[in-house]
Amino acid sequence: MNDVTFHDLKEKSVFITGGGSGIGAALTKGFLQQGAKVAFVGRSDASDFVDQMEAEIGNKPLFIQCDITDIQALKAAIAQGAKAHGPITALINNAANDQRHDTLTVDEAFWDWSQAINLKAYFFACQSVIEGMRAAGGGAIVNFTSISYMFGDTGYPAYTAANSGINGLTRSLAREFGPDKIRVNALAPGWVLTQKQLDMWADPASLAAHLDRQCLKDHLAPDDIVASAQFLTSNASRMMTGQSVVVDGGVVVTG
Repeated sequence: MNDVTFHDLKEKSVFITGGGSGIGAALTKGFLQQGAKVAFVGRSDASDFVDQMEAEIGNKPLFIQCDITDIQALKAAIAQGAKAHGPITALINNAANDQRHDTLTVDEAFWDWSQAINLKAYFFACQSVIEGMRAAGGGAIVNFTSISYMFGDTGYPAYTAANSGINGLTRSLAREFGPDKIRVNALAPGWVLTQKQLDMWADPASLAAHLDRQCLKDHLAPDDIVASAQFLTSNASRMMTGQSVVVDGGVVVTG
């Protein structure tokens, strides 16, 4: 648990995609610990996680089961979250799928599926919260991307294409809705060792090679990302927008 407190997040209406597992679950827990009112979506049933959060923290999130590639269902879930908790003033687009694939075997259906999860849903989630944020006098959107496109990582080109697109989307929305006091930033984690990563790809040789690339010689855990997302949705970052914030232990450098 990160012991940083952002007092203005208390009672804030927060919506998180993919908030029941991996980094998303850490985000949900972290915002609940700040006293925020959290609604989240995920494809798998997260009822046990909801009960766990209520028991541990005493702050129960609203879970809405939803496939984010079903845009109408996603819009309905966002509306349900706003009805329950008030206008959403912090949106965290976290859900993604980095399934590995080979360029020469990708077909049109796979490409469309990857973009639907990793980029299209982000756009329509942002679109769905804008009017509520305007009415509330402002808000903050955090679009999760990845460092993978920054250093030309291989093995998932449809995913890295979407990651790069998220940054373009973030900058355009920041410019368009800045006059409404709506801030839009991207957050790019490095290799965060979620259970999925540990189960599928984090073999000893790969872990050692990646750690060698980092300036800081500790592997990233989901909790390492939470405080940065909280910072980007709090008043502590009130004059930051259109930026891509990297949390990767020092693999890539920006500026």
